[in-house]
Amino acid sequence: MFSRTIDLIGPEQLEKIKSMHVLVLGLGGVGSFAVEALARSGVKHFVLVDKDRVDASNINRQLPALHTTIGQAKVDLMKERILAIQPDAEVITYHSFYNFDTKEEILSNPVNAICDCIDTVTFKIDIQREAYERSIDAISVLGTGNKLDPTFLEVERLDKTTYCPIGRVMRKKLKDISKHVKVIYSKEQQTKYSTEKRTPASMVFVPSSAGILAASVLIRNRLEKIK
Repeated sequence: MFSRTIDLIGPEQLEKIKSMHVLVLGLGGVGSFAVEALARSGVKHFVLVDKDRVDASNINRQLPALHTTIGQAKVDLMKERILAIQPDAEVITYHSFYNFDTKEEILSNPVNAICDCIDTVTFKIDIQREAYERSIDAISVLGTGNKLDPTFLEVERLDKTTYCPIGRVMRKKLKDISKHVKVIYSKEQQTKYSTEKRTPASMVFVPSSAGILAASVLIRNRLEKIK
C-alpha cells in the first residue's frame, strides 16, 4: 500500500515514519485531518485524546462527522479510520480532555511526537511546556476559526508570530522557550457574517489544511532529525 510513498522517500525513510509514536490532542476540524494524514503516511502508533462526540454542526468540516455518526465519540471513530487504513496499527484512545487531572496518564505512553489541535489555551501552553521538558517534537495549531483562505497558513516559531491573539498569549506564558515552540497559524484577517454567537465560525478549508500541514511538519521533522 505504500509503494507510492516509497517511490518518493525510499524504504528506509518509511521505516522511520512507522516508528513514530504520535500523541494527537483534539480530533475536530484540525486534528481529524492530521490523524488521517499521519495514518496514510505510515504512522502506526497513535494516542488519541478528545472528549467530544459528533454533533450535526461538525459535519461541514470534521472528517469523522456524518449524519450516521452523530452522537458517537470522535476518538472511537478516528480509531476505526486508522485501523481501516492500517489494520495492524496500535491506537490508544482517551475519551477525555487533556488537563491537569489526565495529563500524567496520557503522557505516560511512549510518545516521540505531539500534534496539538485543542482549543483551550491553558492546555496548549501546558503541552508545549511538557514537550520541551521531555524533548518531544511538537507542533501546535493556533486558531483556525473565522478564516476562509488556507493560503495564509504559516509554519513559524512562536516568538515570531504576529496578528494572532492565541499566539500573543502563548508567547507571554512561554517567553523563556518561545523560540523552541513551532506553531501553525494564519495572518488572515478574521471575518464573521453572524455576530450573534461567540462560537468561532468555520468551514472545511482552513482547519483541514492546518491539520494536514501539521502532519507534514511532524513527518518531515522525523525524517530530518534521524538521518
